[in-house]
Amino acid sequence: MKKKILFFLTLCLSAGLMAEAQVLNNDLSALAQIQQGMRSRRVSSHDRSGGNDDFIKIPDQQRKTIFEVKGAGMINHIWITMAPEPNNLSRNDVIIRMYWDGNDEPSVVSPIGPFFGQGWEESYDYTALPLSASPVQGRGMVSYFSMPFSRGARIEIENQAGKDINAFYYFVDYVEMDKMPANTGRFHAWYNRKLTEAPQTGENEWSTLGKPGANTTGKDNYLIADIKGKGHFVGVNYYVHSPTPMWYGEGDDMFYIDGAEKPTLLGTGTEDYFNTAWCPKTVYTHPYFGYPRVNNDAGWLGRTHLYRFHITDPVYFEKALKFSIEHGHNNVLTLDLASVAYWYQSQAAGVPAIPDKAGRKPMPFVDFIDMHKWRHEWRKNKGNDATLWNNR
Repeated sequence: MKKKILFFLTLCLSAGLMAEAQVLNNDLSALAQIQQGMRSRRVSSHDRSGGNDDFIKIPDQQRKTIFEVKGAGMINHIWITMAPEPNNLSRNDVIIRMYWDGNDEPSVVSPIGPFFGQGWEESYDYTALPLSASPVQGRGMVSYFSMPFSRGARIEIENQAGKDINAFYYFVDYVEMDKMPANTGRFHAWYNRKLTEAPQTGENEWSTLGKPGANTTGKDNYLIADIKGKGHFVGVNYYVHSPTPMWYGEGDDMFYIDGAEKPTLLGTGTEDYFNTAWCPKTVYTHPYFGYPRVNNDAGWLGRTHLYRFHITDPVYFEKALKFSIEHGHNNVLTLDLASVAYWYQSQAAGVPAIPDKAGRKPMPFVDFIDMHKWRHEWRKNKGNDATLWNNR
């Protein structure tokens, strides 16, 4: 009898522990946990006079600090909008920088548009879990990334747009903390952009020009992040502009962890890394991945924005992480690529410099007139036969 009672009590205790574990592991369970030593605070652009001019102005070629606090805390929400509207003010030329723990070097450097999921100089709605760009037409830029600091934090905006920002509105919501929990990482983000080079043998994608080559080293891949330190990688916004109708996404993703000479994680194609398949060009938004902007031109000609956030599957590293991706299989395509990578490190560190304004300027669209001129040159090359149709 005693054995039965003991067995019954053991079952009850196990069930109770399992129930508690289920609650504590639920995505929303943290909302039920009463926190100690935390005080909610906000820094915003509100009109200090009590009026309705709830914005600041940022003249051309000037910098403004919009957030600066001392002590320990954690930013948990940022909202920003600005005027003039995006078609009159390039958000590709407004730079956001974030500094943690009194560092002189920023741990976040990016054009404000690409950071919040707005590629090139465009404006469109974008919905993901940690970042979004909300109506009207992506003009409300939002972050829910946790951004901890132990010895102060500062956020700076630089206007490189060639005209004044007449109205810059913002919230930065954070919590003051008595002490930062142990093993809390620091948020980092870095923008890169490159016009990739095709080989002299041509843009041989899908074996259209002959037998394809092989890429076993990752040489000439497009660089998304090159990190020194301990931490985990949590996502990327990836912007692709293709001057050809050929599919751009045969390029494999390659993660090199802790100085590995060969990829530690090696993918099977660009769309596969972004959790899609079979050369998509459909707008799709999931909390963790998606395509908020796709081309509407011939084939895959034009601009596409892809994103993936490693919310439940961070990429962990102890000493270093290098993340790159092919531009077409074996790096055979000329593409206008840009990206913003997001990660946490055990300590705040400076990120590399980003391309200057000229280096960030998007390439122009290829349109039907360009195609017609190319056809004209092809016709001349073929002898200008009056009924030339195609090259077969």
